[in-house]
Amino acid sequence: LVHVSADRSGQRRRPSDSPEMRALVLATVLLAQAASIAAEDVRLKDVPAVADALADARVGLKADDTAPATGDAKATAAKASGENFQFQADVNKLMDIIINSLYSKKEVFLRELISNASDALDKIRFMSLTEEGVLGEGEQAKLEMKIVADKDAKTLSIIDRGVGMTREDLIQHLGTVAQSGTSSFIEAFSEGADVNLIGQFGVGFYSVYLVADTVTVTSKSNDDEKQWIWESSADSTFSIYEDPEGATLGRGTQITLHLKEDCLEFLEEERLRDLVKHYSEFINFPIYLYTTKEVEEEVLADDGDDEEADEEDEDEDEEDEDEDDAEVEDEEDEDDAPKTKKVKRTVSDWELVNDAKALWTRNPADIEEEEYQAFYKTLSKDHQGALTYTHFNAEGEVEFKSILYVPTDAPPDLYQDYYKKVKNIKLYVRRVMITDEFDELLPRYLAFVKGVVDSDSLPLNVSREMLQQNKVLKVIGKKMTRKVLAMIKSMADAEKRDDDEEEEEE
Repeated sequence: LVHVSADRSGQRRRPSDSPEMRALVLATVLLAQAASIAAEDVRLKDVPAVADALADARVGLKADDTAPATGDAKATAAKASGENFQFQADVNKLMDIIINSLYSKKEVFLRELISNASDALDKIRFMSLTEEGVLGEGEQAKLEMKIVADKDAKTLSIIDRGVGMTREDLIQHLGTVAQSGTSSFIEAFSEGADVNLIGQFGVGFYSVYLVADTVTVTSKSNDDEKQWIWESSADSTFSIYEDPEGATLGRGTQITLHLKEDCLEFLEEERLRDLVKHYSEFINFPIYLYTTKEVEEEVLADDGDDEEADEEDEDEDEEDEDEDDAEVEDEEDEDDAPKTKKVKRTVSDWELVNDAKALWTRNPADIEEEEYQAFYKTLSKDHQGALTYTHFNAEGEVEFKSILYVPTDAPPDLYQDYYKKVKNIKLYVRRVMITDEFDELLPRYLAFVKGVVDSDSLPLNVSREMLQQNKVLKVIGKKMTRKVLAMIKSMADAEKRDDDEEEEEE
C-alpha cells in the first residue's frame, strides 16, 4: 500500500492519490478490523460450542450422507406424492431415423429379411426337437424360404415356413420398435439350449421402408387357427386384420413390399440373385427365387397356320415357279410330313440360389482337398485353385472361425496401388455377410490373402454394418496375421526341403 510509482512525466506519485486506490485501501483496513474483532469474540473455550453449531447446520449434503434432515424428509415425501411419466417420442421422426440413418445402402433390406426368415426357421426347427408334429406334413414340413417378384404389381415377397406369428405377436414384435422376438426366444430357452440365431436388435425389419412405401405382413402360427395380416406405411399407425382368404400359408410368414418408384431395380431377377449370393449365400436353409424365362419350342402347325403359309407362298416371286420338276417333287414329299413351327413360351420355375455351404463351420478333419478348392473358387470367383490355405478355429478371449487362402497368381496391381482398399476378406456373423469393405484385419503387405472370418464375438451396432473400433477386432486381426505368416513360412519351408532333397539326389 505504500508502493509508489512514476507517471508518464517521470514524477513519482503515490497510488493513493487516485480515487480507486483510496477506495481499495479503505476496504482493506475495514476487512482487517473485522477479522480482529471476530478473533477476539471467539475464544478457545468456545470452540466446542462452535463445532456443535456447525454440526447442526447440514449444508450441501452428499449422496452417501446418512440421517436425512427435515428438508430431506420433505423432499422424499414430495417425490413420493409426485407423478411418473414416460418419455414421449415422435414415431414418425423415430422411424425416419431408423430408416435413413442406420443403413447406408438400400440393398441391405433383403439381407435383414432373409436373416429374420432364417431365425423363424431356426425357431420352428428347435421347437420340433421337443414337440412332435410341430412341423406338419408334406410341403409344410419343408424348412425353406422363397422370393417372388411381381413386376406388374410392383411388389416383392419373401416367404418362409418358419414359426409364424399370432395376432399378439404381430402387435408386440412389429408394432413395438426395437422389440426383438429373437431376443425373447433366446431368453426363454437360455438354460441349456444351444440356439444360434441372428437377429438381436429388433430394428432390422424396418429397413424394408428403405425401398417400400407400404409393407404387408401375412402370418400363420401353430398357436392360432386364424391367419393375420399386418400392414403399415411407415407412419405412426399400423393395422391388423384377419386374412379373408383363410390360412393359405399353413404355417409361416409372407412379407410383401410395395416398392417405391425409384427402387424397382429390386424386381429384377439378376439383381435379387446377386444380393442373395452376396449377403446370404451361406444361410442354413435353402433360398428359392421364382424365375421366368422364354424358351423356344417346335410345335405342330394348325390349319390356320397352313392357310397363312399358302398366302405367303402366293406372294413369292415367279422365279420360284420355274424350278426343276425334281425339286417340286421333293417339296411335295416334304409337304406330306407334319408341318411344325417354332414358338416362344414363358416358363416359370423355382431356382435354388444359395447352393454353397459354409465350409468354415465344419471340422477341418472332415473336409477334403477338393472341397477347399471348390470353396475358394466360389468365394474368390477365381477359376484357378489356391496355392495354399489354412483353416482354424480361434478360442479364448475372442472366438472365431476362418479360412484363408493364398492365390496361385499374385494380382497384377498388387504393389502398384499399395493403399487401395481391397475386398478380399469377408466378415460374417452367423453365416450372414456383414461387410468386405475394411482393411483393419490384415496389414497391407498381406492384401493378396483371400478368405472369410466368422465370429459371434464382434460388437456390431444395430445396423450390422459398422464395426466398433475396440480390442476385439484388433485381437482377431493379430491372430489372423500370425496364422497367415505361419502358413507362408510352412510353404517356404516345404519348398526349401524339396530343394535340399533335389540337391542330395544330384
